[in-house]
Amino acid sequence: MSAAHWRLASRCVAAALGGYALASTLPVAIVALVAPSSLARADAVLVALQLSFLIYTGAVIWAFAARSASLAWAGLGLAALLSSGVAWALL
Repeated sequence: MSAAHWRLASRCVAAALGGYALASTLPVAIVALVAPSSLARADAVLVALQLSFLIYTGAVIWAFAARSASLAWAGLGLAALLSSGVAWALL
């Protein structure tokens, strides 16, 4: 395989794995931030889970719109790490 194929494969894996990591950790952080306010916890969970579809779509778009595959990995990894940190700190 050529270098271009490896870069494309890296972006595909970043989109799939990084997008999944972000789409599964960010809704937990959203629930942790929103639930103590005006929404009931069940409503906050439903809203956050619906937003996870948009988050995953945005992560896939980001993985292919980034200037390089390493920037795609770094952006998705950092976002997933920050959202899991927020969720861990608030729950």
